[in-house]
Amino acid sequence: MRDYSVTKNSGEWYNAKATNSFGVEHQNYYETEKECIDFIYYVWESEKEPLTKDQESKLLYRAIQDCKAIDKEKGIGSIL
Repeated sequence: MRDYSVTKNSGEWYNAKATNSFGVEHQNYYETEKECIDFIYYVWESEKEPLTKDQESKLLYRAIQDCKAIDKEKGIGSIL
């Protein structure tokens, strides 16, 4: 469910919070309210379905293999 909030305490920047339709929460601070609104729209326009645990594991495995290959090319000791 999409949701958002923009708050500002005296002497502080605006606090922008946005939740996309997958329930993933995003937060950032901005000087102007317009920047907050742009941030919220960006979060909603660029949302992607979260990865499954299997997809996360495959990406991690591939990243580790790539790091091992880079180390091997540079002659650096192997990762256990």
